[in-house]
Amino acid sequence: MRHWRTGVGLLLTAVMLFPVYWMINVSFTREQDMRKSPPSWLPINGTLDGYRAVLDQQLPYLGISLVVGLGTVALTLLVAAPAGYSLAKLRPRGGGALSFVLLVAQMIPGIIMAMGFYAIFLNTGMLNTVSGLIVADSTLAVPFAALILTAFMSGIPEELLQAARVDGAGVTRTFWSIVLPVSRNSLITVSLFTFLWAWSDFIFASTLDQGGDHQPITLGIYHYIGNNNQEWNAIMATAVIASIPATVLLIIAQRYVAAGVTAGAVKD
Repeated sequence: MRHWRTGVGLLLTAVMLFPVYWMINVSFTREQDMRKSPPSWLPINGTLDGYRAVLDQQLPYLGISLVVGLGTVALTLLVAAPAGYSLAKLRPRGGGALSFVLLVAQMIPGIIMAMGFYAIFLNTGMLNTVSGLIVADSTLAVPFAALILTAFMSGIPEELLQAARVDGAGVTRTFWSIVLPVSRNSLITVSLFTFLWAWSDFIFASTLDQGGDHQPITLGIYHYIGNNNQEWNAIMATAVIASIPATVLLIIAQRYVAAGVTAGAVKD
């Protein structure tokens, strides 16, 4: 029975990972072999032309995506960490209603938020700017981050915080020296998901930065497809390289994410 389940699991995993394999395969395939019938399952007589084109043309887009992703993570943590601590431990008036609002905020379609930001940024001069993208992407991440951090920080023992107060630590010192170090797993989880959202964002980028000089990799791929719709090896090579940072971060943070996602789900 166990072997049967393992086989089914491996089969389903192979099906889900097949698009990734095919993306890598096509990225090494020569143009003249692209429309072979039947197609080649391995990149026989492969080429690196696609990757050379990416390195020549797409590196600026990758750099902007990295800046936007890291900036979104910083802004999200700056807002969500104190919010989570306040909702979990300080219990402000209206905290329950605020938590409900944060939950509802995640249900608003991104295109609606993008159109609202377009009108605001048009009047404030933030349209087609990196800072505008960071602010917009943060609006998707902050509600999720605040709820995750609230759930985790609710499980921090009150005795730990009371001991800090007895030692003379105020609210800010307790938050900085006690709560944040203890919340490491949840902070890493929130940071990872925030970075992935910002890295893969297309709606905000296409709406708020379509005419800018500093565009993320999602727009780089979009423009590349439009301008080179026959060079599929270069298109797939762009997708492969764009997937590397997210994959590396996920592998590094895997054990922290496993602990952070379940944080606050069970109380002693």
